[in-house]
Amino acid sequence: MIPLAVSMGDPAGIGLELAARILAERDRATPPFVFYGDVDALRRAGQRIGVDVSGVAAEHAPLAAPETPGRPAPANATATIGAIEAGVRAVLAGKASALVTLPIAKSVLQSAGFGFPGHTEFIAHLTRVEPWPHARGPVMMLAGPSLKVALATIHIPHERVARTLSRDHIAWVGNVVQQALQRDFGVARPRLALCGLNPHAGEDGNIGREEIDVINPAAVALRALGVDIGDAQPADSLFQESARANYDAVIAMYHDQGLIPIKTLHFWDAVNVTLGLPIIRTSPDHGTGFDIAGKGLARADSFRAALQMAAEMAQRRARA
Repeated sequence: MIPLAVSMGDPAGIGLELAARILAERDRATPPFVFYGDVDALRRAGQRIGVDVSGVAAEHAPLAAPETPGRPAPANATATIGAIEAGVRAVLAGKASALVTLPIAKSVLQSAGFGFPGHTEFIAHLTRVEPWPHARGPVMMLAGPSLKVALATIHIPHERVARTLSRDHIAWVGNVVQQALQRDFGVARPRLALCGLNPHAGEDGNIGREEIDVINPAAVALRALGVDIGDAQPADSLFQESARANYDAVIAMYHDQGLIPIKTLHFWDAVNVTLGLPIIRTSPDHGTGFDIAGKGLARADSFRAALQMAAEMAQRRARA
C-alpha cells in the first residue's frame, strides 16, 4: 500500500503529539504514513507525552524556531505552509496515496502571506491546474459513522450567507457531493437532503423566500441531472435519527447549521474531508488545541479516523 502523507500542522498545537501518539500505538490496522514536517519537533512532542517515535518515516523540514506548546510562533508559519505543500506534491507525484492534514491556525499563517481561509481553499489552489474529469470542488464535508454533512458556505459571517447562496452554487455543491459519495465512499445511489436556510424552511415564504427562490430551484436542477434530492427541509428536524435513515448526506446552508449536529453526534471521531479535488484530503475535525498542547490530554480519535478514511478513499479510487 502506498503510504499516506501527514502534514504537521501548527507545531505549537496538539497536532505533533497526535501524530506521535498514533505512531507509538500503531498496529496493522493503522494505515502507514509519512510525516511531513520537523522530525525533531515530532520527537520532542513524543517525549512530552511519554512515547517513543524513533524510526518514523518522514520528510524533514526544520522549524525556524523551537516550538513552545500553546504559544504559536509566526516565525514557524513558513514551515507549516511548506509541510502542506510538500504533502500535496507527494500525492500528486504518486509517492503518497492521500493527504491528512493536522490542524493549523489561520491567523498565525497570515504573517507568512497565507492568504486563504483555510486548508480547504489552499489545497484547492495547489491542485487547480491538475486534470480532474469529475465535478470539481472544493466542498467541505464533515463525516462520522452516522452522519455526513456538506456545507454550502463555510467560513463567512452569517450576514453574508443569504446573499452568497444561489441556485447555481447549491446545485454545484450537490453535484460534487453526489459524485464524491459514489467515487470515494462507495455509495452506488446517493440520497441527498437539503437544509432550509430559514426557520421551518421558510414556511411557504412567510419566514423568508430563500427556499422558494434559491434552494428549491437548486434541487430541481439537481434532479434534472439525476441526483436523488428533495426540496429544502427544516433543519431543526432533519438530523434526528429517523430522518437520517432517509439520506446518505445532508447539505447545510452555513457552517454552524451543519457542524453543531455532526459534533453533537460525533465530537470525537468525525472527519473533515475535502470533496471534488484531484487528491484526497482528510483532517481531524478539531482545531489546534493550544490550551491543552503539550499536556498529554489530546485525544487522537479524530486523527485516527481521518487516517482510516483517507486510506479507504484512496483504495476506492485505485480500484476505479
